[in-house]
Amino acid sequence: MATEGHAPTAGEYIVHHLQHLQNKKQTSVVDFSVINLDSVFFAVVLGALGVWLLWLAARKATSGVPGRFQAAVEILVEMVDNQAKGIVHNATSRKLVAPLALTVFVWIFLMNAMDLLPVDLIPAVWHAVGPALGFKDYMRVVPTADLSITMGLSLGVLIVCLVYNVKIKGAGGWIHELFAAPFGDKWFLYPINFLMQIIEFVAKTVSHGMRLFGNMYAGELIFMLIALMGGAFALSGTGIALFLGHIIAGSVWAIFHILIITLQAFVFMMLTLVYVGQAHDAH
Repeated sequence: MATEGHAPTAGEYIVHHLQHLQNKKQTSVVDFSVINLDSVFFAVVLGALGVWLLWLAARKATSGVPGRFQAAVEILVEMVDNQAKGIVHNATSRKLVAPLALTVFVWIFLMNAMDLLPVDLIPAVWHAVGPALGFKDYMRVVPTADLSITMGLSLGVLIVCLVYNVKIKGAGGWIHELFAAPFGDKWFLYPINFLMQIIEFVAKTVSHGMRLFGNMYAGELIFMLIALMGGAFALSGTGIALFLGHIIAGSVWAIFHILIITLQAFVFMMLTLVYVGQAHDAH
């Protein structure tokens, strides 16, 4: 991480912590075969954890007085179901869309929550294990701070929207809408309408993924800066203000970040419902 013989500078520390564990070296040329192994690993593990938690709640559900875990899950399910009913008015579609929205919320919340772990906890463990296994000494643990993950999620939502566009309106009806909306069903407006529709799909998809990525990436950077305050105190052994600042700033930001990670999961879920709901609307 640092140049041999001295402790890492602040810049070296942050640059190192922003490097992904990849299957091969990234070049200046765009290469879609390069995979961020750490992001994929944590995304899959947390996805499986979210599914297991929901399955566990369903398995232990009782008709009597619910326990705390069951009550929390029931509140979450009811909240998502109410939001789905208000946006997607097709009852048949909601049988898939509501569980999809619930899964999206839980999955993204768990991935966001990785930001609450100490910055150097898992990377330190990997530092002791990874190189011995032949891997690079890089490890990032917040999948939603990786643009490839958030854009993958938003592309998944786009595919769902396209499927519902065809399912609800029919292939012919949707193609006709691509050329007839939003400015009217006139032959000379077809190119403009089609261009506007494509721009809308691209803009919604990009903003959907970028919004989540930007917020989580910024939060990760702030935690790194706070960790640097503690690191500076540990290296110098002086400056009690650095230590107190590290503790206070870290505690305050972690508490505030709980709201951010929840809000970002909620916003992504709501936009998913809105975009799928729009796929049901005819122009």
